Amino acid sequence: MAKTARRDTGVRDRADDVDDELDAPRPRKLRAGAGGRWWVGVGRVLLWAFVIVVIFNGIWFPIRNGFSLPTSAAEPEATETVQFPETAAAAFALRFADAYLDTADPETRQAALATFVPEGQAGRLNLPADSLTGENLTVIAVDVHDEHNAVVVIRADVNGEAMSLEVPVYSDGSSLVLSGGPALLAAPARAELPAAPSFDQDPRVAEQLESVLTGFFEAYAEEAGHLDRYVELGATVTPLPANSVEFVELSDITVPSQSSTGDDDVRQVASTVVWALPSGDTGEGTGEVGQMVQNYLVTVVNSGNEWYVRDIQGAPHSFGG
Repeated sequence: MAKTARRDTGVRDRADDVDDELDAPRPRKLRAGAGGRWWVGVGRVLLWAFVIVVIFNGIWFPIRNGFSLPTSAAEPEATETVQFPETAAAAFALRFADAYLDTADPETRQAALATFVPEGQAGRLNLPADSLTGENLTVIAVDVHDEHNAVVVIRADVNGEAMSLEVPVYSDGSSLVLSGGPALLAAPARAELPAAPSFDQDPRVAEQLESVLTGFFEAYAEEAGHLDRYVELGATVTPLPANSVEFVELSDITVPSQSSTGDDDVRQVASTVVWALPSGDTGEGTGEVGQMVQNYLVTVVNSGNEWYVRDIQGAPHSFGG
């Protein structure tokens, strides 16, 4: 009896436990997107949209820009720069100055000036007869203001005095005319010559070149057939006209210790030559009428065992310093 009672009691206890479990609330099923997961989905959609836009723009923009580039035919043509005709204006002004400074015959002068100035303006340039003379006219500068206007500066001896005449010239591209009256000014001032540059000399090379340059200058003036003996192969030196001068001596040569180019086989040698001036007579009593001293800058080249002349020109700074 006791065992049966305990068994019944255990059965009731398990039944009560089952009832308790049945009465407990059931767990809820999580919905899609619950707990913030739906924000992750939205973020992925936005990221892919951004990537697609970047890729699209990276492909489309270069193609679109390529379509929009102007063709070579659409490019504007380069405009040609117009330059003032300096050479023509210099010759034009020189001819004008020659007529302007010749007042010997006013009527002839007036007709000549009319070809240089605008119509009806020649009368403004009238001067009394024999009031001006001009000699030794030379163009020394063309001061260009723009493609149409310039002032030509002419040096002249006006009434025996050195002056300059400035002539304003206008160009329309094909023709020239004076744009105003000329102006007499003082002659250009004489420049102050600076001291000649100093340098170390090479007496050893000077000794080698003395006989070479003596023979060269003698052939240069009197024996053109022997000139090639002293001239570098491939170089050209034109001799002086026959019987123009006679060689007397090479009075001085100055050889720098170093070449200005860094090549010591090429030197520029300052040479002083004394020439005799022949009288020009063909009968008895022919001879020289005097002597003159000339200064040259001779470029010489060392071939390895002998010096040759490459070029000859006038020497700057020959007045010393």
